[in-house]
Amino acid sequence: MPQRLAQIAAEAAERRQTGIGEFDRLLGGGVIAGSLVLIGGEPGVGKSTLLLAVAGQLAAAGSPDLPVLYVSGEEGSAQLKLRARRLGIADELPLLILCEQQLEAIRLAVAELKPGALIVDSVQAILPSGLKEGLGTTAQVGEVTFQLNRLAKAYNLPVFLIGHITKSGALAGPKSIEHLVDVVLYLEGGRESDIRLLRAVKNRYGSTEEIGVFQMKAGGLEEITNPSQFFTRRQGSPQAGSVIVPSLEGSRPILVEVQALVASASAALPQRRATGLDANRVALLLAVVEKHLGLRLGQYDVYLNLAGGLSLREPALDLGIAVAVVSSLKSRPLSGGTIVVGELGLSGELRPVRKLRERLGEAVRLGYTRAIVPATEQRLSRAQLETQEVGSLAEAIEALGL
Repeated sequence: MPQRLAQIAAEAAERRQTGIGEFDRLLGGGVIAGSLVLIGGEPGVGKSTLLLAVAGQLAAAGSPDLPVLYVSGEEGSAQLKLRARRLGIADELPLLILCEQQLEAIRLAVAELKPGALIVDSVQAILPSGLKEGLGTTAQVGEVTFQLNRLAKAYNLPVFLIGHITKSGALAGPKSIEHLVDVVLYLEGGRESDIRLLRAVKNRYGSTEEIGVFQMKAGGLEEITNPSQFFTRRQGSPQAGSVIVPSLEGSRPILVEVQALVASASAALPQRRATGLDANRVALLLAVVEKHLGLRLGQYDVYLNLAGGLSLREPALDLGIAVAVVSSLKSRPLSGGTIVVGELGLSGELRPVRKLRERLGEAVRLGYTRAIVPATEQRLSRAQLETQEVGSLAEAIEALGL
């Protein structure tokens, strides 16, 4: 029967901590009973490693009467045992492994065991009964996700589901699977870097702007609890072309290092390469530098990099990118302890960025003493930080002595 809003009890959703702070941050503070969480990522990026670690943490913090059930449709029990040993998961924990591909068998196991959490690896490897299509088809993926969602709600059971992604980077299967689940997370990271970023693209229980930072090590994924210090770690004095910028991921300010290398072009067509940055945005900023600073970059190759294997698209990096290019071109490093932040317009003006006070607070915490920022109506004065407000790129370059 339909109910009026007044008749429905407003129960606060109780969150269960996984013990992995970066993972809990993405979920909005912890796991909610009855939720269905979908995690995607490139092959080998660490999805199974992350969720087996989550399973171990939930089992360690839970009750023996509510075991954690880890279902694997792709790996054998011996493989999972070796990974669990590498992750330091104790044998006596209430963590049960089920190597099964039939959805009905998984449903029966849940009905019998009544676990405290269910992890399924992966949605493409589970076969519903009566389905004629094979594994990996859109019908199979959609039906499995739908049935697991019903299972989560029926037993008030948190379910974690691993999904494969396509060449374009989207989750494989029909788009409807992202509508069926409560949370969609992406684990990102290239094979050339040991840094892994966990991002939320959908979250019914929290923000989609948060980011979790991990480092892949021999013992699994290790949380980076102080990413600002990690990504700005330097050897020796500041070098030309290196600029520290306070970025913002969700509610978390992170200091990052923008690196630029400007060198004489060896071919008729100069190179423009950017790693970890939006190449289209970089091309636009180089045009702004040429137009408003009178610098001719057409005879130079320009290479830009975000140190540490990060990948960011925030407009607040604009001023840092432009300053790094000018610093490298003129071979003049910024003075130590200086940060810059601001969005650049096409006319060379510097625009305000959100949560500037929080960004500067993170810089103060790490010992930075001077900041070049856009003009703002906020009161930014800090005893430990000299703040200089500028209105344009040209003013910023002059203030930095470049």
